[in-house]
Amino acid sequence: MIIVSLNNERVELPADTPLSDALQRWHYADQPVAVAINSEFVPRAQYPQVVLQNSDQVDVVRPVGGG
Repeated sequence: MIIVSLNNERVELPADTPLSDALQRWHYADQPVAVAINSEFVPRAQYPQVVLQNSDQVDVVRPVGGG
């Protein structure tokens, strides 16, 4: 198991978890979101290739509409 920070909340994940799998586990998979890991933006096309590491800081942001 590894421990990452998801929007400043400590969460546990199995080792070698791809970002795409983590987002599915966290119920973000079907939502329009932007993701940064350790303050670095991750393009959506790279979610399956990015493997989360122990102590990563993951920030998931949903777009906010307004007028």
